[in-house]
Amino acid sequence: MPPGRAGRKGRRMPGTTRNRDRVAELCSEATGVPYRTTRAWAAEGWITRRQPVPDAVSPEQRAFEAGMVTALAGTGRERFDGTPLGFTAALPWGDDLLLRLDAHTADQVLARLLPRIDGRRGALHGVPGLRLTPQGGQWVLSPLQGGARVRLAHPCPDWQPQLPEHGDGVIQLWRRNRHRLHAVEAANTGEQGRGGAPGSLAQDWLFSRMLRRPAIMGAGVCGHDSVSTYTYTDRSRDLCIDWCCAWRHSEVERQLRRSGLTAPPPDLAEEENPSRASGLIAMGGASVRLQGGCCGHTRDPRRGCS
Repeated sequence: MPPGRAGRKGRRMPGTTRNRDRVAELCSEATGVPYRTTRAWAAEGWITRRQPVPDAVSPEQRAFEAGMVTALAGTGRERFDGTPLGFTAALPWGDDLLLRLDAHTADQVLARLLPRIDGRRGALHGVPGLRLTPQGGQWVLSPLQGGARVRLAHPCPDWQPQLPEHGDGVIQLWRRNRHRLHAVEAANTGEQGRGGAPGSLAQDWLFSRMLRRPAIMGAGVCGHDSVSTYTYTDRSRDLCIDWCCAWRHSEVERQLRRSGLTAPPPDLAEEENPSRASGLIAMGGASVRLQGGCCGHTRDPRRGCS
């Protein structure tokens, strides 16, 4: 039974058994949740063909998850081999989200998310206000202000994260201010460091949904591939995912669309002429770009997004 639903009866999904099976398959393929679990969700009507993957409910949770995606995407200089955003599976249920880390990149993911200042340039990196705390036998990411949170799972049940220290001109704000915001964080928490660009509401929806579909992204990586994920800031700060020698990014796009990635949210107007350009998934002024075919190790991935 999904988190927070114990003892509650769902509304059984109308339609044929075949429809329920298909919805369950879409959810399992997108999230990595076992099919037997998603099949039970579909039978109770908790997931539907229109929205096979549960969304975050509150704007605060969506903004927090979108801020995580932006921080993890970075600028393309670093990569998570085989896992575009560093996670291998997600258990999403409303504002309760559990993400499964990859054993090889778990510490790298946390280092990218935790807020820090480059003392030489004065630049803030990571998610402003984010802190990592142990809660009930799990590690939890949450902001100092508000009720958003993301729970973490690791393949090793006794895993203890190896977190970055101060050094090389970098100040780890979460170490210096564990229970309160640093002044630089306070100046950026309102927009999760995304600059308040037009379309940020749509970006929250789109990026949050991307975070909840890690299994699709991992399925698009071949055995020897690397994959680079980054934000492209010259225009609307698209999320760009660039595969090395990836031959299946068109299939990834098809699966993302089928998973309800661009289903119109209740607080966004449906676009009259949504883009269907190959490799571009757009919603309300925010977009995700998927591309591949050239070796990501031998070029600047940002050139492919210009």
